[in-house]
Amino acid sequence: MEASALSYAAVAARVRTVASEHGETLRTNKSTVQHWISGARPAGRTPWFLAQALSRRLGRTLAVEDLGFPRHAAQVHDGTGLSLDTDPIDALLPIWKAELDVDRRRFLSASAYSAAAALLPLEAVNEVAARAAMAKTGATLGVADVAAVRDMVSMFTEMDERHGGQHGRTALISYLRDDVAPLCRAQFSSEQTHGEMLMIASRAVHLAGFKAYDAGEHGLAQRYYLQSFRLAAESRVLGADGLVLRTMALQGLKRNRPEECVALAETAVSRLKGKADPYTEATFRSALAHTYAKAGRDSDAVAEVNHSQNLMAVQQPPEAIPFWVQAWGPPKGTVFARVAEVFNELDDPANAASQYARAVASRADKTYARVNALNTAAEARMHLQRGHIESACEAWGRSLDLMTGVRSERTKKAVASMRRQLAVFRDRGVRQAAELDDRARVYLAT
Repeated sequence: MEASALSYAAVAARVRTVASEHGETLRTNKSTVQHWISGARPAGRTPWFLAQALSRRLGRTLAVEDLGFPRHAAQVHDGTGLSLDTDPIDALLPIWKAELDVDRRRFLSASAYSAAAALLPLEAVNEVAARAAMAKTGATLGVADVAAVRDMVSMFTEMDERHGGQHGRTALISYLRDDVAPLCRAQFSSEQTHGEMLMIASRAVHLAGFKAYDAGEHGLAQRYYLQSFRLAAESRVLGADGLVLRTMALQGLKRNRPEECVALAETAVSRLKGKADPYTEATFRSALAHTYAKAGRDSDAVAEVNHSQNLMAVQQPPEAIPFWVQAWGPPKGTVFARVAEVFNELDDPANAASQYARAVASRADKTYARVNALNTAAEARMHLQRGHIESACEAWGRSLDLMTGVRSERTKKAVASMRRQLAVFRDRGVRQAAELDDRARVYLAT
């Protein structure tokens, strides 16, 4: 409060303003503030309102414990970030602190993936939306401020796609903590502009989660995704929260929980069905098809694949596709890659290989080096399943070309898998297999 240079009466007025923006009426006055200074503990959500008021004044994000008040949320190792009950920025602050300031190994070992938490959005979607609708905004920041953050998030995303999740990771987390978090709690010229800022913040937190996922840190990624969902829901931007549900469904497939993934993917589709542009809906439906295939619902999977492909046949300009969808690259590449996964589950390697190749062809190699490398490696596996060793080796060669300069746990796993699958051919003296194995060893060593 000394740093804010505000009188007790001015602090009280700002606390009342923040509370009213969140649907509460307080009678806080200068005497109340004096009691806090003397050691009294504010009741209810008042500590959080005070932290917001001072954050706005000082231009940096303060949590309630920074003011000397105890946190009610669990500590990181007890589940911080796995609940939607707290403010998303409050949930993210201790995660960012742990990533940047403490022993990351201890933090990550305690941040396990939670099957129970994967269901939280489905239970809380309507309740979160109702709380978000209560929020009101004032008049401080505007469209230019939102555009600046969007450009920065786009830059971090392109860096991630070109070089892998471990490039720029610390810089992204620092940017989120020091710049994006205060902006989320600022006052805006309109509710729509505030919503756009929250949507872009959700996208940035989603990217932080994807970087953790790319490093094989699924528990940490899940915490980021849940808070990204909360920010997206509060933004009230159509479909933004559904994108996070889609991501969580696909993460669940990696964790072998297809029964939860179907519900997440179905919820994502239901929230924008008939309301979004065709490419966005196809992006969601292709993920639903994958969950159906993984769950053994083959006919439902094929139906969703056909629906997705029909939607992608529609011609539409790029500007008709929302920022939060385009941020992951051309929707066609996203849909083709997901359809390839469906055919893989349906034991149709020929169609799967074709769809992986279409996905790569729809994206610029240098801009989307990591995902194209992974899709090309997957195409190679499909060729090998069909007994086409030369085609498989050729595709794996292209995949290794794309991996140059990429730091990603997923690309490392893809290369290690390639070595295992080619071992029998290398031992038989197949020249291409031996050359690929040499290249693979160099990549893994560096």
